[in-house]
Amino acid sequence: MADKNNDALKQQASEHTLGLNPVVGIRGKDLLTTARMVLSLALKQPLHSAKHAAHFGLELKNVMFGQSDLEVDPTDRRFSDPAWSQNPLYRRYLQTYLAWRKELHQWIDESTLSPQDASRGHFVVNLMTEAMAPSNSLANPMAVKRFFETGGKSLLDGLSHLAKDLVNNGGMPSQVNMSAFEVGKNLATTEGAVVFRNDLLELIQYAPVTEQVHQRPLLVVPPQINKFYVFDLSAEKSVARFLLRSSIQTFVVSWRNPTKAQREWGLSTYIEALKEAIDVVCAITGSKDVNMLGACSGGLTTTSLLGHYAALGEQKVHALTLLVSVLDTQMDTQVALFADEKTLEAAKRRSYQAGVLEGSDMAKVFAWMRPNDLIWNYWVNNYLLGNEPPVFDILYWNNDTTRLPAALHGEFIDMFVTNPLTRSGALEVCGTPIDLKQVKSDLFCVAGNTDHITPWESCYKSAKLFGGECEFVLSNSGHIQSILNPPGNPKSRYMTNSEMPDDAKDWQASATKHTDSWWLHWQQWLAQRSGETKPAKAQLGNKKYPAGEAAPGTYVHER
Repeated sequence: MADKNNDALKQQASEHTLGLNPVVGIRGKDLLTTARMVLSLALKQPLHSAKHAAHFGLELKNVMFGQSDLEVDPTDRRFSDPAWSQNPLYRRYLQTYLAWRKELHQWIDESTLSPQDASRGHFVVNLMTEAMAPSNSLANPMAVKRFFETGGKSLLDGLSHLAKDLVNNGGMPSQVNMSAFEVGKNLATTEGAVVFRNDLLELIQYAPVTEQVHQRPLLVVPPQINKFYVFDLSAEKSVARFLLRSSIQTFVVSWRNPTKAQREWGLSTYIEALKEAIDVVCAITGSKDVNMLGACSGGLTTTSLLGHYAALGEQKVHALTLLVSVLDTQMDTQVALFADEKTLEAAKRRSYQAGVLEGSDMAKVFAWMRPNDLIWNYWVNNYLLGNEPPVFDILYWNNDTTRLPAALHGEFIDMFVTNPLTRSGALEVCGTPIDLKQVKSDLFCVAGNTDHITPWESCYKSAKLFGGECEFVLSNSGHIQSILNPPGNPKSRYMTNSEMPDDAKDWQASATKHTDSWWLHWQQWLAQRSGETKPAKAQLGNKKYPAGEAAPGTYVHER
């Protein structure tokens, strides 16, 4: 049972990792204000409340007499144990909970709250009801069975895990056994070396594995809010190894983890550092330009760089790949739910006072935005079942958090509000205005159709901002699984369309479905834009930029 539960946790982890962190954030003050608003409404509308209380009482009667037809969502893994449906007591316990939760949400739907306040109310009610789910209690049938199977040891182990998390993890359930991995030992093990370093980044060149390589290299730019080795996890799902086997000269940026001393690093600072890296890549490979890959906020940074090059009239980037990147920030998601002027200003003020935005703080915010996936399932696994946290490389990477410098965090918030990349000249970086219609590089854009963090429709709108030819690909997966999608998975699917209509749904309706991984489609697309082949060099770097520390370098180890 423990193995089955671990597999379920790993699947959920693949779909709900931090990815593009909610840099906007949610304040506890906002949640309390919303809760007070809901309570005051209950007092101001007694008839409305009484009607729903009576309806709940009627449903409760049906539950007690076994006449209720309330059923849990079949995709809700929390109640997969047969006892919830077959045992009369457990079935009534679950149906009482379902009736209570349903009535609370209907009470908000039928209230006089504005649509924005109603959405916030639903969010707060959801936090409360999911915390009080029957599956989170010691009465959980899986926990009861586990208790008797282990002679009570599972309860003692669970209490031990809880004590450790209270001391070492800020009271949050541990998502992963952090001692099971070590970067450079069993993660990020692809052979390579640091060939250049500045204050913001280390440039890693990977050793070729084919006798011939394409002339034009690829530079991979990860998000500033994650460490780069998501592109080089275990060998079987390493993007870097796939590129090397595809005869691509591969370089990757490893961002430095900033401290409050780097509070003034902004978007232009990062772009200037990338420009240095590109010049080094060209010098080492002898190519006059590069291809680039940007993911999440790394895609936003790379896009801004291309806009800057376009304004200067420089052609340093031949083709761009964007992975789960939103540039058009007009999104209807929970990230924007509490994003009013006061909240945004408070978020900027907090990070400026601290100098940085802590990655661990961002992780907590995101966890409470998806509590069932990122909190309560680990509560059950670690504390109620007494299992060790799962051993999973994606979860380790997700918990190996970084910081954002205050200036960049503030700029990200401003971009979230003003959506400048959708308008010519609305954003200025490195002294030049940005107009993405002037970016004529070919574009390969990947999104995931179950991505809750960067919704695929927003990625599609973002892809249409450019002036070049775009190949848009929709993967049948979530945020991180859209990136880590190696060939050979029988469940992998993706969609393509030679046309780019204005509406994303129209694109989807006429798209062609493909089996296997989009990596294979990307492999062909990238090869066509990487030039002729030439013999691979045995040595990394060159005389001016010699190979230094072995990959994964030193910046990745900074905490």
